[in-house]
Amino acid sequence: MQITDLIPDPTALERIATGSTWAEGPCWIPETRTLRWSDIPGDRIRQWHAATGDVTDYATGVEFTNGRTLDRDGSVVQCSHGLRRVERDRDGVVTTIADGWGGVRLNSPNDVVVARDGSVWFTDPAYGITQPREGHPGEREYGDHWVFRCGPSGEDLRPVVLDLDEPNGLAFDPSEHLLYVASSSAEEPVIRVYERDGVRVKNGRVFARLDAGEGVPDGIRVDVHGNVWSSSHRGVVVFAPDGTRLGDIPVPEVVANLCFGGDDGTTLFLAATTSVYRIATSTGDAAQR
Repeated sequence: MQITDLIPDPTALERIATGSTWAEGPCWIPETRTLRWSDIPGDRIRQWHAATGDVTDYATGVEFTNGRTLDRDGSVVQCSHGLRRVERDRDGVVTTIADGWGGVRLNSPNDVVVARDGSVWFTDPAYGITQPREGHPGEREYGDHWVFRCGPSGEDLRPVVLDLDEPNGLAFDPSEHLLYVASSSAEEPVIRVYERDGVRVKNGRVFARLDAGEGVPDGIRVDVHGNVWSSSHRGVVVFAPDGTRLGDIPVPEVVANLCFGGDDGTTLFLAATTSVYRIATSTGDAAQR
């Protein structure tokens, strides 16, 4: 497989929204045909409406939300830097899923996925308590940065990945037997992959590395073929299931995160610094099929 098998026209990148401070956490909402994303320093959630092309604020004063994903019932599960929690937005009513482990608070949940069994998996680096524009100053109360897993209502919360300095984006392969996690550490900017066995993951290894000058991987997605799509400082990089680099999509701004969406699920949306872009593909998200 080549990059042109996945992206018919790599030059057809289109900017559909701008005006964000640092765009992150894109998620396609099929019910409303909208793309929702975070403007983290702007402390707001924005939306692009497919029907009209308009961009509006979905909510403001949102406590610095970051990554989000669809829940099994169509509601949105999202990460809050400011409240140091993972939360659920159901028709504008926001409730806590998880905000602490072992009697202490989480750091600042960053990105999240929901498995087919309804379990919630999220990364917990410290950007929301160390970066002044992305949350509130605070302490790492459990003293590290882990990936956690819990049940749909926050039950059975437990750390599942403990060997990354700065876990960031995450995604399952189509079988949900593999969990990919992006490490945004400058010392080890890699994507690692782990074998999933129910509530546990094990046998972690380096899956892929970005090239020099591409910065660190942040948000990632896996398509229906098992290819891994990673954000980079230069755009998006696509890796085959065996880690072979298939190619890249140049983007004029640093890409923080990405998602598949659109009416048929094959449009790739990119949250990139001040703007959101889209490009047509011939594939879709592993979680949508």
